Amino acid sequence: MVEQILDHMGVDYFDVNVLADDAIRQGVKDFANWPTIPQLYVKGEFIGGCDIVREMFQTGELKTLLQDKGVELAA
Repeated sequence: MVEQILDHMGVDYFDVNVLADDAIRQGVKDFANWPTIPQLYVKGEFIGGCDIVREMFQTGELKTLLQDKGVELAA
């Protein structure tokens, strides 16, 4: 879902398959103090998981956040 939202918005992003490595998967959960994945980070700042990203997209808050961070969006 997060990838679909970012694709829809025309955002270039980098993803990491944390499911491929137990240590990385647990490490990302510990780092953000967030128990679920996927997790979205923008310019190193933890934004949230799928539910939060979906809600932010629906309200327009995600677009504003990305623009404020200088992330290019599709026209």
